[in-house]
Amino acid sequence: MQAFIDAVTRFIFVQDPPEKSQVLFVPGSTHPEHVHLAARLYHEGYAPLILPSGKYAKGKPGFEGAPGYASEWAYMRDLLIADHVPPEAILREDQATYTWENALRSRDVLRSLGLQAEHAILCCKSFHARRALFYYSTAMPELTIHVCPYDIPGFTAQDWYRTPEGRRTILGEVRKMGDQICEIFEDSMKQYSPGGEPLA
Repeated sequence: MQAFIDAVTRFIFVQDPPEKSQVLFVPGSTHPEHVHLAARLYHEGYAPLILPSGKYAKGKPGFEGAPGYASEWAYMRDLLIADHVPPEAILREDQATYTWENALRSRDVLRSLGLQAEHAILCCKSFHARRALFYYSTAMPELTIHVCPYDIPGFTAQDWYRTPEGRRTILGEVRKMGDQICEIFEDSMKQYSPGGEPLA
């Protein structure tokens, strides 16, 4: 059983040391911790721009994370400003409703502004790191993405397997890496070939 736990842990939990980058990506969430992490990395000089992304979760009637906010982006923007990030350093993406859209629409924001980044930092929940990295790196293969996650107690690399809720959540991520990304993977494969020709 320990070998199984170790294999799942190595696969799901991705973490890199922060590197000097052009932008910090912050996928939408109701948790504020990854926003505070992005603010700290900004103040430490790792990137001059932060791109929070999110409207609200797909299938929801609106943003339920905090009263008075129309989107995840608006909520995260105010958190960043409260952490003394200047408004001009905060880019805007407030239409995405799930992680793949976060990645695609963040890419579109960079392109619309003519920002040609080579490195980016991705701030997300630690148990969401593998899937988020897959989406963002698939949407922007030209970028080197450094994953700097934050832990939620009970869902960390050290303790996820100790409770039924932790097991459901992390093994759910394993399942999503099989089920949820199939269409994205197939679409991407149509445009990829080692020889330069689309694959059948």
